Amino acid sequence: MTAVQPAPQTTTQPAHPVTPEWVKDAVFYQIFPDRFARSGRVNGMNLQSWGDKPEFNRYMGGDLWGVIERLDHIQSLGVNAIYFCPVFQSASNHRYHTHDYFQVDPMLGGNAALRALIDEAHARGMRVVLDGVFNHSSRGFFQFNDLLEQGQDSAYRDWFHPEGWPLHPYDDSRPAGYAAWWGNRALPKFNTGNPAVRDFLWEVAEYWTRFGIDGWRLDVPNEIDDDSFWQEFRRRVKAVNPEAYIVGEIWGDAHRWLRGDQFDAVMNYHFTRPCLAFFGARTLDHPMNERSGTGRVDAIDAPAFAHRMAEVARMYHPEIVSAQLNLLDSHDTARFITAVGGDATAFRLATIFQMTYPGAPCIYYGDEIGLHGGPDPDCRRAFPWNDSEWDMNTLELTRRLTAARHASRPLQRGDFQVLHAGGESILYARCHEGRCAYVALNCAHEPAHLPLTGVEAGTYRDVLSGQTYELVEGTELQVGARDGVVLVRES
Repeated sequence: MTAVQPAPQTTTQPAHPVTPEWVKDAVFYQIFPDRFARSGRVNGMNLQSWGDKPEFNRYMGGDLWGVIERLDHIQSLGVNAIYFCPVFQSASNHRYHTHDYFQVDPMLGGNAALRALIDEAHARGMRVVLDGVFNHSSRGFFQFNDLLEQGQDSAYRDWFHPEGWPLHPYDDSRPAGYAAWWGNRALPKFNTGNPAVRDFLWEVAEYWTRFGIDGWRLDVPNEIDDDSFWQEFRRRVKAVNPEAYIVGEIWGDAHRWLRGDQFDAVMNYHFTRPCLAFFGARTLDHPMNERSGTGRVDAIDAPAFAHRMAEVARMYHPEIVSAQLNLLDSHDTARFITAVGGDATAFRLATIFQMTYPGAPCIYYGDEIGLHGGPDPDCRRAFPWNDSEWDMNTLELTRRLTAARHASRPLQRGDFQVLHAGGESILYARCHEGRCAYVALNCAHEPAHLPLTGVEAGTYRDVLSGQTYELVEGTELQVGARDGVVLVRES
């Protein structure tokens, strides 16, 4: 079927990108709602026992009321922004099969629970970003259901891409008869060339932005291959809230979407893969990664890592780089600690880097207490609220790092300059408005001595150990085996 083509739109390219100020100072926390916390307020459902092995089609029963009850924990991590995987009504535990874009899933507590969550989060100075699934809907979406019922006579025929009749939404032995996301007939693809579909999706974006959310994470937005759609999406969202954050799930080069007229940033998988390759170099689980969203990752040494991360820091306009969502793992990948063969030291070193690199770090729920998990669905385990199961060293490290980031303008907004990279060790500076912080990381199993070249002499404190250091040009900095230091200038 030929899509209805949108009318040509004239857009003015911004002189340079402008991204929300708050994102530059944000620490995000990603929540998969079904697996984070049960409140006990939503009852009468057939659920897995909390903490059982995750299954593709079964529910654990986490809800938004449960998130509200655990905001103290989230806030204790230094988190000031939460990104939620989809929350709208859906017949799947991950909710990427949207049934109703204007209703929060009743299993999550409905619209009332989201209203209470946003209000409580905002009262704590925390932002809320929702997942927007606008490329495709589900078989239960009303307009698609009408297509299934009425066939060629459906009033909503042009909302989708029917290819032949009759349609077969559930019979895998026959062609589906309509375009679907990667051929998955459970996810019929919208015809976003249809003006009615475009207006509907833009109205959804406006509605929830007016409701009070602080931004959108956009699911597979590259598959809506139409700049004018996203340009108008941005215009409408920013008209409601100029400081709303728009971040796209783009795994490859994203220059097309990051010119200032579409997205503010993307999920930074260009950050993720080098971190796996360097910090997990000794213990990478290759079969695990090959089954995961990241694909195969080959080990690299410190010079290669430094070169790549300097490239990533310059990949886009500095305004974009400062708003990138830097993640070590997500609901689409194996958890970092599992991908590196369970090596907790590798994960902690990567966390130090994540919290001291340009952009907004994003903690995937449970990483802060050492939660393991392989590829989907295992990476979506239930959060173990019995703290006897927690890795307290990782939890304390996370809290120290986020506190240091919030207290240091260089760590939040400084540029990225590698001062030394050799073998398994790296030393870099983050400088902002004449003040610098220095970070040294040693992945070796013996102490490293890093030459201090290009540093600003003075007294510095390691925010991780509390130890004081006198930095002098031309001397050396000793860093323990599988350890790091984060040095901020003493006032």
